Amino acid sequence: MGITSAAVSLNVPDVAASAAFATDHLGFTEAMAAEGFVSLGHPSVPLHVIFLSTGLPTFKPQEIAGSAGQGTLLVFEVDDIDTEFARISAGGARVVTPPETEPWGERYCQFADPNGIVWQLVQWVSAPA
Repeated sequence: MGITSAAVSLNVPDVAASAAFATDHLGFTEAMAAEGFVSLGHPSVPLHVIFLSTGLPTFKPQEIAGSAGQGTLLVFEVDDIDTEFARISAGGARVVTPPETEPWGERYCQFADPNGIVWQLVQWVSAPA
């Protein structure tokens, strides 16, 4: 199998709010948009983040058409987590977890967008065991 691109798609009540969070705080840009839909890209990672409006009749399968959120983390590795944390929190993003370091060398912090999607930044401060 040859995969040429990748995306994660999340249902949210307010597409514009999650898209604004990602563009304002994380440097994503709009690649495509239509009624109830936006696809965002980032210049440094070959992944699209797609937000779909909860309740779109075209969403399949319908039995899982609810809102994303609980247990969902979007995780991105960065070069300098403390600088990014300071910048994003100063920009008004809601902090879920300030920077902390796990025993295995993962330093991370978390922010929540207006729909409750948790965006996690990670920096490896020592090699994973």
